[in-house]
Amino acid sequence: MTASSDFEKALAVGRPPNIVKLFPNSKALIVSGKYIDRAMMEKGNAISIAANGRSRFVIRGVLNAAQRANSALIIEIAKSEGGANAYCDINFWNMAMNVDVLCNELGITIPVALHADHYGIKSDDDVAAAKIEIPSLFDAGITSIAIDASHLPDDKNLLANLALTPYVPDWAGLETEVGEIKGKEGLSTKEEALFLIQGLNAHDIFPDWIALNNGSSHGIEASDKGIQVDLTAEIHDAVEPYKVSGAQHGTSGNNSDRLRDIAARTRTTKANVATALQMVSWGVEVNDYGNAILDDDGNFIKVKGEGASAEVWQQMLDHAASNGLKGGNFKKLNRPFESKLLGQPKDVRIRMAKRVEDFTYNMLVNVFNAENSADIAISAILNTGSHDPGPKAQKTEDPAEWTPEKIAEKAAAIDSDKGPEGDFDD
Repeated sequence: MTASSDFEKALAVGRPPNIVKLFPNSKALIVSGKYIDRAMMEKGNAISIAANGRSRFVIRGVLNAAQRANSALIIEIAKSEGGANAYCDINFWNMAMNVDVLCNELGITIPVALHADHYGIKSDDDVAAAKIEIPSLFDAGITSIAIDASHLPDDKNLLANLALTPYVPDWAGLETEVGEIKGKEGLSTKEEALFLIQGLNAHDIFPDWIALNNGSSHGIEASDKGIQVDLTAEIHDAVEPYKVSGAQHGTSGNNSDRLRDIAARTRTTKANVATALQMVSWGVEVNDYGNAILDDDGNFIKVKGEGASAEVWQQMLDHAASNGLKGGNFKKLNRPFESKLLGQPKDVRIRMAKRVEDFTYNMLVNVFNAENSADIAISAILNTGSHDPGPKAQKTEDPAEWTPEKIAEKAAAIDSDKGPEGDFDD
């Protein structure tokens, strides 16, 4: 465990300028996502949970778990969940405030990054709007972002990243994505990943992470296919010269052995966990890796004496039934029920967060090998003496080979299957 004097030193130099401005007297070590990635890389075969903070119960639970495990941590919310059309009470613009308050209340001393996940770009209009909105996210305390234009053709994906990265602070964690998350359909290829990373490199853009469609899916996983580890390792090896780590999406539906395999055999340093934490907090029965267990009629099973009170859970079920919400769409209950859940008796609120804590602690220590990574991150901050560790890579590609015209030519030569059309947002 890091000495208190080192924590104080890291607090003094490691917080980005937006966090210092927002919370000048805070004792929360909110840092760039770059430091979380670097810590996992240095430890080796280690992954940080990128916990989806859909509720205050989840945020409280994962902070306590990371403190117990002495693990660096990422807390995130996606554009679909916490953007302008949010279905969660936690959003891009209040997540930093909520995390900061809870870190100070709970005495959290591990480094925490705040990530805007799946900042989706699906059209030229989205690019124009993002140029206005992305700066507002950093004004509100975000310290890392995923520019997700994977819904677009390869050339448009790259061009959208090139257009929007100037609106992301140089010190912030940066994730890019190739291959929209569609389960077993439209799997990413190393040619697509190299195209995206090389094109960014030519323009002095060095992402910390790349996310792939490697067989995972958002929400509740109905099959046991899940993440394709061999494909992931192949793509990560291909982009290794550019020092890009992997970001794993759709983690909740994959068993613990497969997730351990991802940690051991790939360059993954960030794994998104969303649906599992939501279900765990509510008291839904889940298997060891957080996938909800359904009864013979396809309904969720509520564990007696766990999670939300029986009364509030019944209200949630009634609301879901009257609004046609089933399965993964129970996520739409987050916003209308956050205040009701916060208004429950203290013992119920405590058990909701504690169930998240215990689940997350097990994942950090026994699945993702993230225990004691907080010390590594803090040491990196002290060695750098700055909120910005700088890029991992340097420019090796010729920008003359990556003009818009040549980008279009290169993309046209890529043979890939993008999978079916549809809305695959989480």
